[in-house]
Amino acid sequence: MLIPSSRSPSASFSAFAVLLLLLFVSTCAKKPTGQASQPDKPNVIIVITDDQGYGDLGHTGNPIIQTPAIDRFAMESVSLTNYHVGTTCAPTRAGLLTGRNCNRNGVWHTILGASMLNEDETTLADVFRARGYATGMFGKWHLGDNHPFLPQDRGFDVAFYHGGGGVGQTPDYWNNDYFDDTYFRNGTPEQQSGYCTDVWFDEAIQFISDEKDEPFLCYLSLNAPHSPYNVPEAYYNRYADEDRITDTQKRFYGMITNIDDNFARLLRQLDELGIADNTIVIFTTDNGTAAGYQVNKRTDQVIGYNAEMRGTKGSEYEGGHRVPFIVRWPAGGLTDARELPALTAHVDVLPTLVSLTGQTYQSTKVMDGTDISGYLLGNNEAPDRLLVTDTQRVPWPEKGKNSCVMEGDWRLINGKELYEVSEDPGQSTDVATAYPDRVQRMNDFYDSWWTNVIAETKLSVIELGREGTDVITTHDARINEGYSAWNQTLIRRGEPTGPGPYAVKFTEKGKYRFRLHRWPVESGLALGAAIHDSIPPTAYTDARINGNALNIEKAYLKIGERTYTTDVDQSSPAATIEADVAAGETELLAYFDLAGGQRTNAFYVYVERVEN
Repeated sequence: MLIPSSRSPSASFSAFAVLLLLLFVSTCAKKPTGQASQPDKPNVIIVITDDQGYGDLGHTGNPIIQTPAIDRFAMESVSLTNYHVGTTCAPTRAGLLTGRNCNRNGVWHTILGASMLNEDETTLADVFRARGYATGMFGKWHLGDNHPFLPQDRGFDVAFYHGGGGVGQTPDYWNNDYFDDTYFRNGTPEQQSGYCTDVWFDEAIQFISDEKDEPFLCYLSLNAPHSPYNVPEAYYNRYADEDRITDTQKRFYGMITNIDDNFARLLRQLDELGIADNTIVIFTTDNGTAAGYQVNKRTDQVIGYNAEMRGTKGSEYEGGHRVPFIVRWPAGGLTDARELPALTAHVDVLPTLVSLTGQTYQSTKVMDGTDISGYLLGNNEAPDRLLVTDTQRVPWPEKGKNSCVMEGDWRLINGKELYEVSEDPGQSTDVATAYPDRVQRMNDFYDSWWTNVIAETKLSVIELGREGTDVITTHDARINEGYSAWNQTLIRRGEPTGPGPYAVKFTEKGKYRFRLHRWPVESGLALGAAIHDSIPPTAYTDARINGNALNIEKAYLKIGERTYTTDVDQSSPAATIEADVAAGETELLAYFDLAGGQRTNAFYVYVERVEN
């Protein structure tokens, strides 16, 4: 609309223009909270950080950390102050994307083959893409590094991500360390320049700019501030002279401040593109703090800040799973620094976003989440409910393990301890004996819930032979005792692991070639090689250690009940075995005999179908 200059000779025309301007302003005025219109297909951006707790923000009371952009964003948004997730990263991401508890959907761990989202789960991206949204994910996936679990298999048109649960883990590209790394674009390695968090935001901002004229879903899932605590020197220096926190916390806080600066850049881009009003922006995290808070066991000195909560990452106590959730949508009325205290959770995100964006979705599976859009908009109260979160981190879920049943502000821990967190945020006074009926009722709920959940629990199965070369790594080996070499530091140490099998499905019958490696292909190293490429630590980055040689004598491949073996040439990059394989599900085990009688999983197994 054009408004004439005040220098126009026609007074009547000017008056008419003023009238039109007043009508325009009246029409565009925001409606009050609770009466918000719901524009057609708003954009959605979810920013989820890794290992940042509720207390790792300035506006939640941390006196040290510098997060001005997120703090300001909270003043323009609605915050859920009693919002809960899983206690570790992959379980939370699986629940957020499906609306279903992690024990139902295959992701009750972060390794051991239990961080792969079951193939038959429907994701938020599946739902939104089916309804015309462009979908993109950037950063940390951690829901499977093979087909059919990759983000491009799970509803995302554009996916740019690192491997495994963090930069530098075993499925990640070799020698990634947060700086100038190689990441995967829809599965293809691509070299980048710059710090990882900056790269993820660059990619997300480009995706948003490219899709600004059509509705989009952007899932910006960060690996920071997860360990290793490698941070640009300038961000470490922001805290270098701070004597109230440890050196590790200085790096951790620096990583969060870097996120904050990038978040500010993202919000500015929305303003510049003119799409901020009709874009739902969510900022949240995936579990309690990993490094922002600690207590010196010898002196009881508290270092850092945890909003008075007990527990950190991995804990069933409040500090392990209560995290920030901040959502802004100006066109929909989600503004004004409102704080909502009702019990909510990550499993509510899918049904709520479906409703806020004017869509419908009816799952064929049991949903643990519920639509809380009316509560966000101020139209109704939140539903009365009970919820469960737990920490499994075992090969198969165990009833009662590290469990928390939640109802309002009540917390039943491990079926025995009861706390009322509005009165006792530090969960220091167990009141179970004073409320036996409540304890019984919450335990009854848990028993019923567990029976329902465990009936659905199943292992995820890796597909082989679908296209190109598949790479499976010991990160996902199902090892019942001992450990999995889940990161590249452990790979470098070369300590024997397992052997443990993989649940696999050969999509086509035929002859397959299996190459068993001690080092990944991109390293260019032979089976028996050692590496002398260590890098010393700095104040703001971890060291890189040398890689030990293994004396490998024999290689084995077991598919179902059939075992194949070959002698090993340690100067070769791999031990190669070919086998005729039937289509279908089976177990695959690939391992080495070492000198001295030990055995270990082959750390990397490359599989390709060579003949029908």
